[in-house]
Amino acid sequence: MEWLGQVPVHWYIKPLKYVATYNDEVLPEGTPNDYSIKYVEISDVDEQLGITKWTEYPFASAPSRARRILKDGDVLISTVRTYLRAIAPVTEPPDGLVGSTGFAVIRPVPGIYYSALLGYVIRAEWFISNIISRSVGVSYPAINASDLVALSLPVPPWKEQKSIAHFLDHETAKIDTLIHEQKRLIELLKEKRQAVISHAVTKGLDPDVPMKDSGVEWLGEIPAHWDTSKFAFISIVVRGGSPRPAGDPALFDGDYSPWVTVAEITKDDEIYLRNTETCLTKKGSDQCRTFSSGTLLISNSGATLGVPKILSINANANDGVVGFEQLQIDSEFAYFYLSSLTENLRERIKQGSGQPNLNTDIVKAISVPIPPSIEIKAIVDEIHRQRTKYSNLITEAEVATGLLKERRSAIISAAVTGKIDVRNWQKPADGSAFDKEVRQANIEAET
Repeated sequence: MEWLGQVPVHWYIKPLKYVATYNDEVLPEGTPNDYSIKYVEISDVDEQLGITKWTEYPFASAPSRARRILKDGDVLISTVRTYLRAIAPVTEPPDGLVGSTGFAVIRPVPGIYYSALLGYVIRAEWFISNIISRSVGVSYPAINASDLVALSLPVPPWKEQKSIAHFLDHETAKIDTLIHEQKRLIELLKEKRQAVISHAVTKGLDPDVPMKDSGVEWLGEIPAHWDTSKFAFISIVVRGGSPRPAGDPALFDGDYSPWVTVAEITKDDEIYLRNTETCLTKKGSDQCRTFSSGTLLISNSGATLGVPKILSINANANDGVVGFEQLQIDSEFAYFYLSSLTENLRERIKQGSGQPNLNTDIVKAISVPIPPSIEIKAIVDEIHRQRTKYSNLITEAEVATGLLKERRSAIISAAVTGKIDVRNWQKPADGSAFDKEVRQANIEAET
């Protein structure tokens, strides 16, 4: 098979269904309504981390897709949108663990295929690519489980299967540690970047400047020569609005005016919003407020409220967005200031019930420090320099993470096709070069 390439001459090639069964057990119709299940859906599974979480339900209120019983040694693989790589071995599952019918649950035949090795084979790049190429559908491409298990895979001798699995356990664990540390480093860099921004917009750039109490508990001290105000006094705070009825093609999905939603504002950490995925028709645009290019916006509802963005286009915005018109302070300074308040605003809104909502009265009442104009320019310039510095470091860490994932994938593919001979492999003693690399990564991440 061209997509599999060469394998050792003493290995067999067999369809997956000859060495494993699939979807063996489902919850029976007579399951008691109060029986507690732990439901795993596709978003709960990560190719690297495995099953990351589950949701507990009484059987009576569980999703209709919660049917596939999961046992120790099974391998989960999503048959729907396999490109998302929701693939994981099942190890020591709790009682009542149940998977979505969007998974194929592969159960290797004892003594024929080693479970741990099957978990690696199914995660090999060539196997995933083969499933994707055979999936059908546009929005939710999928493959039938019966077609999936018809795909062939290498079958080494039993003893060799164990050696390969133990080798990959060792090698991928080290790489996973490095990936984890790179991800942790990225989060630390983002936290540090935000801390630098928050300090600049609330304390200024001069560490020796005299300070005074701002009179605002969560703002604390500010430079003595700064003023404070509220957004109600330095802008016109208005909420966007959505045309009605929602989804009407005469109003939406047009090509007349860009349409700003909460998702558009929160999709990245760019300062400016330069385009949108959808537009309104002219009729839809006429029914709601148009914000001019240069207007500062903030998301005001849902779990992602409190995220600012500056428009660089004229656009309409829905009612999950608040705009600051006729803003009397530099919009980038106000943007950076609001970005430092995001978590604070979310905590303040949590005390309410139902859907979190940052209404215009709350936004108007937000206190804002007002430095002299020349100092605002210096602060904004310095923040841009710091953002560039930290963004470059984050990009380096993201590239390193990508290379480590490629390395991990290459080792798995090579080992499960016999390109690496591990028949006599022994776990190395502590102190190998790679182990030292892992320890150094830990040290660097802490620093």
